[in-house]
Formats: sequence, structure tokens, C-alpha cells
Amino acid sequence: MRASRPVELVCPAGSLPALRAAVDEGADAVYLGFRDATNARNFPGLNFDRDEAAEGIAYARERGSRVFVALNTFPQPGGWRRWTETLALAADLGVDAVIAADAGLLRHAARHHPDLILHLSVQGSATNRAALTLYHEQFGIRRAVLPRVLSLTQVERLIDNVPVELEVFGFGSLCVMVEGRCVLSSFITGRSPNSCGVCSPAEAVRWEETPAGRQVRLGGVLTDCYRPGEPAGYPTLCKGRFRVNDITYYAIEEPTSLNVLDILPALVRAGVAAVKVEGRQRSPAYVREVTRVLRAALDACQADPDGYRPDPEWTGALDRLSEGQTHTLGALHRPWQ
Repeated sequence: MRASRPVELVCPAGSLPALRAAVDEGADAVYLGFRDATNARNFPGLNFDRDEAAEGIAYARERGSRVFVALNTFPQPGGWRRWTETLALAADLGVDAVIAADAGLLRHAARHHPDLILHLSVQGSATNRAALTLYHEQFGIRRAVLPRVLSLTQVERLIDNVPVELEVFGFGSLCVMVEGRCVLSSFITGRSPNSCGVCSPAEAVRWEETPAGRQVRLGGVLTDCYRPGEPAGYPTLCKGRFRVNDITYYAIEEPTSLNVLDILPALVRAGVAAVKVEGRQRSPAYVREVTRVLRAALDACQADPDGYRPDPEWTGALDRLSEGQTHTLGALHRPWQ
């Protein structure tokens, strides 16, 4: 379904300062979560309570931005009430949409909050016409966030053949795992990101200064050792460096970030509804800079798609914020398709 309006810029808000930064720099919408396992960025010190969410919504609305709430983890039988109460809170606050993944929660929302706009989370892992049509017919979703496993050609074909808007990630961390299907970290932390909301829970992380360098462990497992002055990222098992056959390297996945600056015209012409920035766990400074760059790039691209060229300053600014300080188009770049 081709978009009939400008492409939205959807930015992360892990805190009130981050929300304000995104809105001030021109985000069309921000997405936030509450302080519990109902959202997939369940870190201490992040997220919102009711009063903070209300304040953030008011701030965004006064400046013409929309607010989405992420309820994008999968409720377990013993915790169902927490998810439904959080959904009711989002509806009561009058958010512009709820981003959900669990079919049961989507069914509950459609039945008990029929006026609430529903978006399918990337955690729902819907990648084809049949799946997206099913979610629309059964639960009334209006938009779906596509997993980062599709090529640009596949995205273009879906847009022409599904009854919902499609949102794609434009910048942020990549993961080798399929969204909504990752259980890797649960083998060493005992907690699944799909149910507790974070793949590397803070209580499982340990940092230690040693003669060999700064070591980090996750659930007692050594995942990396950094030289003095080497940038140290937050530990995840999939992006750790491990010794394999006497060689130490990123055995599962090398840290890098998705960056779609080079293909913005193709995404705009295809009719994507929105470009999304990953990073509710990131700082307000990160959110401000990424929003600034992508706002300028999207505006330039939509004003003149044929004449658009990424500004080297934009690329440099985003690379400084990227994992591994490098970027990729990931699965989007499959020229052989």
C-alpha cells in the first residue's frame, strides 16, 4: 500500500530528556515504554511511570509529535494481568498507538480497547503478505514494523501487497538473531528478552579492571576484554569476542549499525510509512544527534528524491554513534534479488 503522506521519522524515548530531545529535533513520533517487563528495553533507570508518560505526551502534542507505547514483549501465564493493566494505562493516557507483538495481547486490545490504534511490533516477526494480512484481519493492526531480515526488493513488494502501513528501521543496532525469536542470552542469564524485556539484564553484567584490560562478563561468562582506551559497548552474548581455534574474534556477529542514508530515495519512492530509529536504551545526546541528522536527510530526500545525496557530515555523525563506529545496509542490500 503506497503511502499518501510524507514519511514519518519515529524516534526512541527511553526517558523524558530523550523524548524532549527527539521532539525538539523534529521527530514526527516518539515511542516509549513503561518501567516493567512489558517492553523490550527493560533497563534500570529507563522508561516511564504514569505521570512521566503523561508529561511526555503533553510535551510532544504541544509540538505536533505523536507518541507510541511499546508493549512488545510476550506475556507469560503468571504475568498476564501486568500486560493487560499496562495496555489499559496506555489507552487511558490517550497514546496515538500501541506497538505490540503478542497475539493474545493484540486480541485483548482489539476487544477491550477498540478505539486504540495498534501497530505490530518488529518482535512479531511478520515478514510476508499472509502474516501481515492475518494480523490486520484478526486484530485490526494499522501498521507493522518490519524485521531487519528483508531486502529492499522484498520491502517494496510487501508495500504493494499488504493492507497495512509498513515501518522500517533506518538507524541503530543490528542483531544476528531474528526479532522475536532470540533466546540466546537466556542460556547464561536465565532470562529471555522476549519475556523479561532485555537480553542482557543489568544484574547479570559484571565489569572488572585487570592487567589484561577491562573485562566484561554476562551471567559469569567472559564476553569481551577491551584494551585501554578502546570503546566498550554494553555486553550482549551475540556481539562478544570469543576464542575459537586459538583465534579471538567476533565469532557470532561483529558490532555494526544499520544506516539507510544511502537508500532513502528508494524507501520514499516505495511508500514506507515511517523510518524508525532504534535506541531507547541510548542517551538523550544520542537521540538528539540521530534525530537531527535523519530529520535533515528525510526533509532533503522528500523535497528532491532525484537530486538527493547523503551529506558526508550526516554519515560521519552517525558513524560516530554506531556500534563499531561503522555502518551497513544489512539485509536491505541484496542486489542479486
